[in-house]
Amino acid sequence: MSSECSNNCNTCGKNCSNRKEGASGNPFAVNNDKSDIKKVIAVVSGKGGVGKSLVTSMMSVMARRKGYNTAILDADITGPSIPKSFNVMEKAKSVDDMLLPIESKTGIKMMSINFLLDDETTPVIWRGPVISGTVKQFWSEVLWEDVDYMFVDCPPGTGDVPLTVFQSLPVDGIIVVTSPQELVSTIVEKAVNMATMMGVPIIGIVENMSYFVCDKCNEKHFIYGKSNIEEIANKYGIKLVCRIPMDKKLRELVDAGQVEDFEGQWLDEMMEVIDGHK
Repeated sequence: MSSECSNNCNTCGKNCSNRKEGASGNPFAVNNDKSDIKKVIAVVSGKGGVGKSLVTSMMSVMARRKGYNTAILDADITGPSIPKSFNVMEKAKSVDDMLLPIESKTGIKMMSINFLLDDETTPVIWRGPVISGTVKQFWSEVLWEDVDYMFVDCPPGTGDVPLTVFQSLPVDGIIVVTSPQELVSTIVEKAVNMATMMGVPIIGIVENMSYFVCDKCNEKHFIYGKSNIEEIANKYGIKLVCRIPMDKKLRELVDAGQVEDFEGQWLDEMMEVIDGHK
């Protein structure tokens, strides 16, 4: 046993050698015997509004285009936006006390709190433990059949839900999403430090709204200024940094619920790295 072990499983991640399923304090969420999820990738951010759900959507679309059975677990219970990106407004049904995920037009399986609300505009005013419990239910009480890649869209910050995801789901790696503003760098480091403390490997960093390509001169303009994201990545030994520009067509597709039609190679390298660690 490690000399640093506190014997409190609330403070460790799934890779802790001392922690066992069912350990006192915070046992792993047990999946049902009808589900089969091979790889889980969590998408996190230190603050809101940086494009975390956009990256989750785009990565799931890319995995699906490569022929993989893909799923999204929308863990952002109080601010779900995945259904809007895919223009999916159906209500989830159940069979044998298990929820059935909703599928997008290309077959991406999804579960979001919006699929359970009578009115999607109804605010979810729940305390942390209830929200965390819902995330566990989305893992254990949904029929996730034959899923190659599941992307988990986490809410921003380092609070209850990201902690629940890291501790209760078998996360294989995380993608950290950020934007170029200087004030974001400290927040990014907090998210990276949390992942490190929880023993969850960081696949890479995505900088959204990184630059703008002028329609007339075709040059890159760094509206928010050039960031120091490479310095942060190097500091923590993160080898992969991808950038998504401010792209009018991409925004229009997401707003129209047509994210599955996006064109762009901004995250190709991220998908290659994930695909290479099967």
